[in-house]
Amino acid sequence: MHSKLAGIAALGMAGALALTGCATKKDNATGTDGGGSSSTVKIMVGGMSKVIYLPAALTQQLGYFKDQGLNVQLIDTPAGVTAETSLIAGKAQGVVGFYDHTIDMQSKGKCLESVVQFANVPGEVEMVSTKDAAGITSAKDLKGKKLGVTSQGSSTDFLTQYLTGKAGISTSQYTTVKAGADATFIAAMKSGGIDAGMTTDPTVAQLTKTGEGKVLFDMRTEAGTKKALGGLYPASSLYMSCDYVKKNPETVQKVANAFVKTLKWINSHSAQQIADKMPTDYKGSDPALYVQALQGTKGIFNDTGIMDAAGAKNALNVLGSFSPSVKPKKDQIDISKTYTTQFAKKADAS
Repeated sequence: MHSKLAGIAALGMAGALALTGCATKKDNATGTDGGGSSSTVKIMVGGMSKVIYLPAALTQQLGYFKDQGLNVQLIDTPAGVTAETSLIAGKAQGVVGFYDHTIDMQSKGKCLESVVQFANVPGEVEMVSTKDAAGITSAKDLKGKKLGVTSQGSSTDFLTQYLTGKAGISTSQYTTVKAGADATFIAAMKSGGIDAGMTTDPTVAQLTKTGEGKVLFDMRTEAGTKKALGGLYPASSLYMSCDYVKKNPETVQKVANAFVKTLKWINSHSAQQIADKMPTDYKGSDPALYVQALQGTKGIFNDTGIMDAAGAKNALNVLGSFSPSVKPKKDQIDISKTYTTQFAKKADAS
């Protein structure tokens, strides 16, 4: 059990942000039209402003959903675990979030699968408050500290539990703080609400620019991810319920086509060119800093959308080392049911 879950008041971006594409005549609770396809798809995004989830808004901005004849509604939510709950409740057809939720949910009897795998590394960074940096130089130094995560049960929470557990620290030996992302995370670090925490760009870029935070673990590169997690760790993805994928293969293929096209676009364009395509409010008051944030993270995205099989197995190994739900059932988890490559392969080939 966590010793405590402390809340930080929300600052900055809050509430639901919906970006809507072209109009549609079909929009019901299931998202299906009875013919195995649908033109309306609601996708929850576990933090629209996070660079790790950039393909969601960028695909909308590039018009690729519309090109596929889809009306995709992107709905912002503070954390991946919240998005996952909405998906299971049937309030959305897809989630842009971390792949590891599909493993976690299989251990709980639910079938979710990654349809397009955006990245094979987390893009996450464990940041340490500069005032505490001298005393926190490794994972073992996190004992007794206040550690920020997006929310309890989120992928940032999973990664924090793994890194501390590997250092011999139990969850009762540190305080888990719900610090959110962006402004709330920065406020928590500045106020002393957290000593360290797991976050992404553009928050990383902001904290390093102001000198208020320093990098402890950098999982924006393959080398950094392998050092921290023992291998690749597929993260940002589009995942859906297995049942929806089975019933709506045409729609799923169209969504995959759009996302894979965006991944290829990201890999062939500069950080500045990507920034130029994004909505103004994503760039905040410092557009140059946003470009820096993109430069620091854009390298995590693959250009095929295809899952790395060895990485998927490593994600299971990571969760199976500490997760109360996954650890007891690790040997029973069928990793092949947590992702599919058929849609991304077809999209990549075309």
